[in-house]
Amino acid sequence: MSDRFAAHRPPTITSLSTRTRRLAIGAAAAVPALLICVLGGTHSDPPHDSGLVACRYPLTTQDVPATAYSKIRAEFAGSRWPDLRTAGTAYADLAIALPTARGTDGYQTVWFYQRLSATCAKHGQPPNSST
Repeated sequence: MSDRFAAHRPPTITSLSTRTRRLAIGAAAAVPALLICVLGGTHSDPPHDSGLVACRYPLTTQDVPATAYSKIRAEFAGSRWPDLRTAGTAYADLAIALPTARGTDGYQTVWFYQRLSATCAKHGQPPNSST
């Protein structure tokens, strides 16, 4: 039975040196691996949404100066998701207005932040996380 299979195989190349055969085998093994690496490496992540980038700011702490909220608002306004755009700009507008706000119990701020936090988490970016 092995004679039947041997009759259908191409003849072995005996005129090539051992070094040349090894190089040919190495090249034959390296080319597919190289193609897989190159084609696999060209996969890029989708562009980051500016609203998700703004979710990374520590919005509940005192680390954000009042002047930075206009920049944060612009990033939320540029989001491709309408719910994130609405919740983010509303929270930033409230944060901008708070230094001059009087007679508030703070619940409005908590509600706006909870809405923003839920929306950021819905799109895969919990607030205050850097990953």
